[in-house]
Amino acid sequence: MTTVDVKVLVPGNHLMGGLLGQRDEFLRLIEGAFADVDIHVRGNEISVSGADAERVGKLFEELVVLLELGQSLDPAKVSRTIDMVKADERPTEVLTTEVLRGANGRTVRPKTSGQKRYVEAMRDNVVTFAIGPAGTGKSWLAVAMAVQALQAKVVNRIILTRPAVEAGERLGFLPGDLMAKIDPYLRPLFDALFDMVEPEGVQRLLDRGTVEVAPLAFMRGRTLNGSFIILDEAQNATPEQMKMFLTRIGFGSKAVVTGDVTQVDVPTGRSGLQGLEPVLSGIPDLGFVHLTNKDVVRHRIVQDIVDAYERAALAGEGGR
Repeated sequence: MTTVDVKVLVPGNHLMGGLLGQRDEFLRLIEGAFADVDIHVRGNEISVSGADAERVGKLFEELVVLLELGQSLDPAKVSRTIDMVKADERPTEVLTTEVLRGANGRTVRPKTSGQKRYVEAMRDNVVTFAIGPAGTGKSWLAVAMAVQALQAKVVNRIILTRPAVEAGERLGFLPGDLMAKIDPYLRPLFDALFDMVEPEGVQRLLDRGTVEVAPLAFMRGRTLNGSFIILDEAQNATPEQMKMFLTRIGFGSKAVVTGDVTQVDVPTGRSGLQGLEPVLSGIPDLGFVHLTNKDVVRHRIVQDIVDAYERAALAGEGGR
């Protein structure tokens, strides 16, 4: 195995703390991910030797660029950056893509290459399907793109919808009037919206009808023009509901359909999302994006749980 020597000169000692992490935490992460390299730091020079030295050198260069652009590093971001470099991707192209500046001043950006493909698909297509496990940012990024389109006056309104189906519960068992009953089902979309827009702004948008939140059943018989429409938890729509939803799309509208086909709670078991890709493939301006456990951006334990369920399914041990 060929040994390669690479030197990375960091432009300024002030970047070293952010690059290596507190008590060299990030340095240890990198050393653990690339076991066949030796890394030595002296001042603002990093020397790397070993079979993977070029890749590790590229990793440090990418991290330095992120720091120079004002981004801060944390263990999760460093781990995702390592994964991207190992896949021969450029983290700076992913992590500097701006979707929206949220209400709290935080910039909404994709955090993985899969999320970047998802953002690009939403920009390029009229209808985008995002399929993947929990924690991959399917709903959150869709709401961010919807708010961005509304702010840019590309659309006149945002419509957020979900099937009113959950594991073990039905609407009739919940207290209150209809709006009180459907609120728990639509709350995840509200939470994402409050991340993007100040609370007072959200209420104004709701009062004016600029943002509409409703169960999927309320879409029947409508034609939705000039709208950014998000169907969340689409694995719980029946085939009939899915066809109904997709045929509501009018002129000047975009639709994003998100779901996880491993979490079907439709009482009949007939999901309108499963098996849909072969039916719709080849239609212009319609795309499918598949997110994986590598795109999970919640707590690290969520990715570990998703991995465990995937291993169990492959081993035939059941579990959804």
